[in-house]
Amino acid sequence: MAPHRPPARILLPLIVACALFMENLDSTVLSTSLPAIARDFGVSPIDLKLALTSYLLTIAIFIPASGWVADRFGARSVFRLAIILFTLGSICCGLSSSILEIVGSRVLQGIGGAMMVPVGRLVILKSVQKSELVGALAWLTVPALIGPVVGPVVGGFITTYFDWRWIFWINVPIGVLGVTLATLFIPDIRGEEQVRFDFIGFLLTAFGIAGFITGSTSLGLNLMPWPYVATCLIGGAALLTVYFFYSRRVANPILDLSLFTIPSFAASVFGGMLFRIGIGALPFLLPLMLQLGYGLTPFQSGTITFVSAIGAIAMKFVAPPLLRRLGFRTVLIANSFIAAFFVGVPAAFSIGTPLHLITGLLFVGGFFRSLQFTSANALSFADVPVSRMSRATSMTSVFQQLALSLGISTGAISLQLTMRAHGGSELDLAAFHPAFLVVGLIAMSSVIFFIGMPRDAGSEMSGRSVAVKELAPDPVTAMRERA
Repeated sequence: MAPHRPPARILLPLIVACALFMENLDSTVLSTSLPAIARDFGVSPIDLKLALTSYLLTIAIFIPASGWVADRFGARSVFRLAIILFTLGSICCGLSSSILEIVGSRVLQGIGGAMMVPVGRLVILKSVQKSELVGALAWLTVPALIGPVVGPVVGGFITTYFDWRWIFWINVPIGVLGVTLATLFIPDIRGEEQVRFDFIGFLLTAFGIAGFITGSTSLGLNLMPWPYVATCLIGGAALLTVYFFYSRRVANPILDLSLFTIPSFAASVFGGMLFRIGIGALPFLLPLMLQLGYGLTPFQSGTITFVSAIGAIAMKFVAPPLLRRLGFRTVLIANSFIAAFFVGVPAAFSIGTPLHLITGLLFVGGFFRSLQFTSANALSFADVPVSRMSRATSMTSVFQQLALSLGISTGAISLQLTMRAHGGSELDLAAFHPAFLVVGLIAMSSVIFFIGMPRDAGSEMSGRSVAVKELAPDPVTAMRERA
């Protein structure tokens, strides 16, 4: 008798989550180990910023093409190749002995990472029934939240007690597992029709997004002189503006802006982006505040921030029934205020705030942030036709990448402005308070897009229409009872 196989709504998200966790962990673990890597290479840690930016730029360049590639060559083949490229890039990073070698290896990782997550999400969207997608996508939210908070802990532990090269080599067994599971269980999904690759659109979006992300990531971090930052921002915005007009004149643009005519998609992407900007600053601000404000070691601060990931895992069991009971609109509006409150609550921390209270608030905050992520991610695809799912995954991935870079820059700029206002040159606990208020207000502003949604938005996916129908009395039965 054949062994029992878990249903697709559980199995496929877990396979994709392996890849997503590997990417999210890798993107944060490196920053902790930069001093040790620089010491081995005989260079300044600042020079190694290229290892960080080259990865982000590569992802930004190739994400728009991920949907077309999956439709053309099959999601299973592309997903496996993406994991293989990312794993090979990780091995090469661990073998690197110079800046050029590690930058080239990070580019290889970025190509795999750009395809891995959007294509994996596409597999789930096309393989799982809409009524079960909320629970399936909740599995993907957990590694996205765990990676940034676990990264500093893992990176600090490995660098302190082993060798920094192991922060890359730990990806190898995860990659092998991902390829094996993808080969066995990922369906070979292809596009319904073959369209020509939009090469002009690819160039416009690739350089436009890369320029904008380079400029926005550099804001407040002193990575480049201001004239270079301004050139990247203005040049990137100009190319994206050109693409906006260009895309309206071609049949199959690489980024389908007409998706924003779908109300639920537009609300979830724009509202989700504002929320992600606020959340994106937390992995940057929280460890700094705990280390500089409270004098904790990197390992101690990492263990405290890790509790938010536990809260995120707890949410996975709550989101589906909650959305089925209340609907997307109600949950997203109410939770925008609740989750944003917990984003900004560290502004009230003082030197006398007990660490156990801080830990408890971070745990609860992780729960509500994860609920908002899961709800917004699921709503993005609630009303998108199956034939346009690949384009929708590319579009949402681009906006998530933009929000990540803007979140880090927002936190850094807020800290710099606070320091200048107080005339200080060193960061203390009070300098972090305005920054947390700013990112909390930005996250809260996402409610503007959710308020305008229809009450039944995403009802098929949440299952609310079925639940309401079951709760409502049958008209004929009601008349008989009254008689």
